[in-house]
Amino acid sequence: MLAVENLSVSYGAIQALSDVSFAIDAGRIVTLIGANGAGKSTTLRTLSGLLRARSGRITFRGDDITRLAPHRIVARGLAHVPEGRMIFANLTVGENLAMGAYLQRDKARVAENRDYVFGIFPRLRERLAQSAGTLSGGEQQMLAIGRALMGEPRLLMLDEPSLGIAPKLITTIFEKIVEINRERGVTILLVEQNANLALEISHHAYVLETGRLVMQGESKQLRSDPRLKAAYLGGP
Repeated sequence: MLAVENLSVSYGAIQALSDVSFAIDAGRIVTLIGANGAGKSTTLRTLSGLLRARSGRITFRGDDITRLAPHRIVARGLAHVPEGRMIFANLTVGENLAMGAYLQRDKARVAENRDYVFGIFPRLRERLAQSAGTLSGGEQQMLAIGRALMGEPRLLMLDEPSLGIAPKLITTIFEKIVEINRERGVTILLVEQNANLALEISHHAYVLETGRLVMQGESKQLRSDPRLKAAYLGGP
């Protein structure tokens, strides 16, 4: 579904990604693991068109999207839930969800998608007319994911979905991510500071260190890798 080839990205003179290559098969949950500053969020922002690659190629569902504008990438079925959620705080929950469907023209499909989001996150229905800025951190994360689902993505990118959320709601959010993947067939690319949790729900993982991919493999295998355990999983 997604192929990244020799991707390099810079912030001025600072090299953020260096010749990064990886692929994601349809229907999989794939996680990017790495320390702060490793280039995880930069990768997602480049895939969604918010940053321009200095070199390399991004192919999504057979199309080269390397130079496409963000809204054209969204239209092709790639959605990005950014770190910090970035909801529209002054709009209601319902208005935020409507913004997620701005490319949809079929009102019946929009209504179906909204019902699906309410089925996944019932709290959003209860708070439909509430200002999004007054929601808890966990509810805002539900809204950010729900807003992305309104656009019917084929690939959903999630950047630090557990950040700033109460532990009890983190479990709920991750259960819903698995449900979206399993029942809706949405492919997931996950960036998550909680490496244990990310490896627990994902099929495949890539490890970034200072802008370079240094390790990859099936998540189950990487969870028992002594190098990864020492660096990211709190083990000996």
